[in-house]
Amino acid sequence: MKLLLFLLFALPSFAQVTEPDTTFYQPISLKYTTTEASEDRLFRKVAVNYDDIVYVLANDGLYRVLDDQLICDISYRPLADKIPVDISIQEETGYLYYLYPDQFLTNAYAGKPYAPLPEGNYSKLAVNRDGLVLVAGKKHTALYHDGSWTEFLNPLGELQSIHCYQGLFYALTSRGVFRLANDLWEPIHTAPSVNCLTFRDDEILLGTETGYYGISVADGKVSTPMVVRAPVPQISQLLPTASGLWAATQAGAFLHQADSSFRYFASRRWLDQDEVIDLATDSEGNTFLLAPTGLNQITFKPITLAKKAQFFEKKIRQRHIRYGFIAELRLAKPGDITSAEMIDTDNDGLWSAFYLGSQAYRYAVTEEVKAKRNAWEAFEAYERLLSVNQLEGFPSRTFERKGYKVSNPDRWRDSSDPAWEWKGHTSSDEFVAYIYVASLMDEFLAENTEEKQRVADFIDTIVSHIIDNDYYFVDIDGKPTTWGRWNPEYINWYPPTIRDRRLGSLTLIAGLQLAYDLTGKERFKTEAYRMMDKYGYLNNIEIDMNTIAPTPGYVHEGHDMGSGSWNHSDDEMAFLTYWVIHHHAFSEELRQKYEQAIRNHWEIERPEKNPVWNLISYATEGSFDREATIWALRDFPLDLVRYDTQNSHRQDLTQLAPNFRKQETGELLPAAERQIMRYNANPFRMDGGYGGRYELTGAEYLLPYWMARYLNVINSPKDL
Repeated sequence: MKLLLFLLFALPSFAQVTEPDTTFYQPISLKYTTTEASEDRLFRKVAVNYDDIVYVLANDGLYRVLDDQLICDISYRPLADKIPVDISIQEETGYLYYLYPDQFLTNAYAGKPYAPLPEGNYSKLAVNRDGLVLVAGKKHTALYHDGSWTEFLNPLGELQSIHCYQGLFYALTSRGVFRLANDLWEPIHTAPSVNCLTFRDDEILLGTETGYYGISVADGKVSTPMVVRAPVPQISQLLPTASGLWAATQAGAFLHQADSSFRYFASRRWLDQDEVIDLATDSEGNTFLLAPTGLNQITFKPITLAKKAQFFEKKIRQRHIRYGFIAELRLAKPGDITSAEMIDTDNDGLWSAFYLGSQAYRYAVTEEVKAKRNAWEAFEAYERLLSVNQLEGFPSRTFERKGYKVSNPDRWRDSSDPAWEWKGHTSSDEFVAYIYVASLMDEFLAENTEEKQRVADFIDTIVSHIIDNDYYFVDIDGKPTTWGRWNPEYINWYPPTIRDRRLGSLTLIAGLQLAYDLTGKERFKTEAYRMMDKYGYLNNIEIDMNTIAPTPGYVHEGHDMGSGSWNHSDDEMAFLTYWVIHHHAFSEELRQKYEQAIRNHWEIERPEKNPVWNLISYATEGSFDREATIWALRDFPLDLVRYDTQNSHRQDLTQLAPNFRKQETGELLPAAERQIMRYNANPFRMDGGYGGRYELTGAEYLLPYWMARYLNVINSPKDL
């Protein structure tokens, strides 16, 4: 209740302006597999008929989509063993036509349209709205009309493709664009380097090696200037749709939207391989992207933020809970979720804080019993970090049944229980998780004396261990861990330009304030003021983040702490700690100083559009980027398999010179186009990934979603 009252009075006036949770469109990928794999099979063309049946032509036959599979099309028995050389959808009617080496035919119109052909002479097919059939070969084209063929020479240049539009036939050759008139191919646009063409309204759109442009259907003059600033300008196919213009390339596909922005689809997250050779769409707006080895579908699914939260809630409960902790999945077969197993990581406590935090805010908003149960289940795992080892007050990093550890084998120790092992070397990252979850548990989930005592005992034990061990985490070997250090000799060894001085002071004072608030023990308050007054920890917290800079020469256990670039993991620790230090401040004077420090950090982080940093800043000192927060939540992808992604080749991005923050682009890419990462990584990094061998949980979405709901940034669905 005290936090709720604080928020009502402390947040700025726009706190009551909430964002409606309206429907938006989330891109998702479907990949169609064939029932019988073949290394020799190559797909060539995709087409969709008026019934939205998706056909794929391959070198070994014709396939069609059935449910989630691509099957050999044997529906018409007389055609089951025949291999078409081409297929085509009749203009306007949407009927499918087949071209075989010796004939063309269709099953539409009661199967009446068909005619024999000289075997092997023709390999391309187009059918106009009036039923005229055009076939083309290496030297000749032929037009079928009223039961007879008219043959004529191909247009100049090497023939690449034939098309029909508004009843007329067109050809693209190595010389340019031609239109068939009076049995002659008339040139309408000369262009020696066009890869593909399509039609949009009164334009012919042409894809090239350097982008795409448009010409008038009427006279062939340029009507849309060359678009060169595209993700990949080497375009092999174009497809206009209601959502924009799709382009196929050898490095994925992109959608040029009506607002001139691009959506880029590449990597195994979207495609079975990046080379896209053909495109098609159905009546529902689904886009099919054909690669030589598989068919992929991009669907823009209508969804709300609440529905997305439900998706991740279910996903996490079904496959990501390990002893109460949140668990990353390791995939034995890259990209195949059926081969997944839960594994321990170096920061189980920190990553689990995002999930427990989401359930705390969820319970504060909804009072759902399940949310409270989920949070307490996770907290029980945190409590066991203390009991699974033999040390007084030392929290293990994580634990596992003996013989099944995965991460950093040298950091594991035997438990007094012979069936278990625990991981040592506990760091300040984990301490941040402990104080963050304890603060939320006490505020939102501990509803009686016994529950509050459990939370207080947890944080009392850990913070007491730190004080009793001269402000270190001391492991089973009797030595401080590498990163569990808050001693003034260590903290103040760093110059103000190295952020460990600011961060270490921040996390310690936050922990001491929290311990005092939860336990009432004067020891914690006394120690906090001693560290601030005698050792300058408050001054350290107030260090201007703009002064952080490379400061080499400060080597700690082999790590040069002042070299390298901006540490995004430190940002994660700092912002989670801001919630704690602000909400458990000893005084209003201290709170105001903390607010200045938070605002100083947020202003630097604002370009990253991180929804958690935004919302914590909003809930503490009031700074907020509402648009960026909603954008981040809406674009958060549903598929969290950590595929490799590449964006450094993209021509639509403004790439920056090397810099301290390692911001590689001038604009932040949507999350759906970046590598899947936690919030401790650099979102401006263009390339990266883990080969599809791991899957993240979605807690990175749930925490800001429920925090936004709690802070009335977005509406509850029932309020709409």
